[in-house]
Amino acid sequence: MKKYQYLYPAIFIKDEEGKYQVIFPDLDIYTEGDNLSEAYLYAQGLLNAYFSYAEKYEVEYNKPTKLEKLLPKCKKNELVMYVETIVEVDD
Repeated sequence: MKKYQYLYPAIFIKDEEGKYQVIFPDLDIYTEGDNLSEAYLYAQGLLNAYFSYAEKYEVEYNKPTKLEKLLPKCKKNELVMYVETIVEVDD
């Protein structure tokens, strides 16, 4: 079994109710959570599912953008963080 590590930037957008939307701009996928911790966990799960599928079916994907390029574009209610996942794939 092979292990692959992925580290991608995600934009966490806090709404007026304190909930968070999470966007992976490089992958065009998103999720959400009731608070920052939950949103991060859901983002990790989404990233894992995305790359499990990508590895299994040999789908091409974009390389991660550097945080330095995303940070200047963020608004006051947005936070950019890396999200990491490890995917195990059968040989």
